[in-house]
Amino acid sequence: MKIGIPKGLLYFKYYSFIDAFFDLLGAEIITSEDTNKKILDEGIKYAVDDACLPVKVFHGHVALIKDKCDYLFIPRFIKSSEGQYICPKFCGLPEMIRSSIKDLPPIIDDPILGLDEGELWTFSKNVGKKITRNRIKIRKAFNEAIKVQKSFKGGIKDEGYKLNVALIGHPYNLYDNFINMDLIKKINDLNLGIITEEYMDEDANKKEIEQLFKKPFWSFANDYYGFASYVGRKRKVDGIIYISSFACGIDSVIIELIKNKLKDFPLLVVKIDEQTGKAGLETRLEAFSDMLERRCTNENYYSASWK
Repeated sequence: MKIGIPKGLLYFKYYSFIDAFFDLLGAEIITSEDTNKKILDEGIKYAVDDACLPVKVFHGHVALIKDKCDYLFIPRFIKSSEGQYICPKFCGLPEMIRSSIKDLPPIIDDPILGLDEGELWTFSKNVGKKITRNRIKIRKAFNEAIKVQKSFKGGIKDEGYKLNVALIGHPYNLYDNFINMDLIKKINDLNLGIITEEYMDEDANKKEIEQLFKKPFWSFANDYYGFASYVGRKRKVDGIIYISSFACGIDSVIIELIKNKLKDFPLLVVKIDEQTGKAGLETRLEAFSDMLERRCTNENYYSASWK
């Protein structure tokens, strides 16, 4: 059985679990290509106009893989834990794809109601039944896939740079080099080190969130606000770069919360859509880098080492 997995959205965060689970069940995994101009053009053609760039790109991945597989894997990602929900577009993604793209194979669209092992087992058990009726095999595949995911260390933690920035954004913006126009390489080329929220201590994150009047409804908001607040307040980095999709409602709230908390701490917000040009991005990054260098030199202060 061939399982088609579009290489977009939260694939960048959980692909180690997904790939390991299907592989151990004996399915053949068909992943789409890395995002490119053709995929973007297909996505723009099929997606509704007001969809954000990552959702449009996801449509393109689906369009170019749908005829190569027996099933498409597009789970209905609803929440990460009790009271912590995901962007509404993830909840309705299977319906969005079905209404926009015709002649699709069957879609595996089982809901994900949490990322703890209990909820993930319920999800994996239901998905596994579509491939095999052997419950023992499904359980073994799940246990091994959990081990693979736990051993997977994503994120970025650069060493040896005089100036360092916290890079914040949804994983599909940070790690899709086509969407972000090689942002990570461009930052490093400016001699700036990068740290991402994967290296944030969970307890420290919770303490930052507790200082808010009300805990954010969205799990991404908790992660990114807590990380930005901590590194800015503790001066663990020299600046923050936040990459955001144009018209992302969750990002618009998080960014304002960060600005309100950190006041005059250096923050560069990079908005991207299908019209964003590389030249403009490079100019803004260069200006931000120069500003950080002047600021740290004048104040004779550089970020504390990350621990």
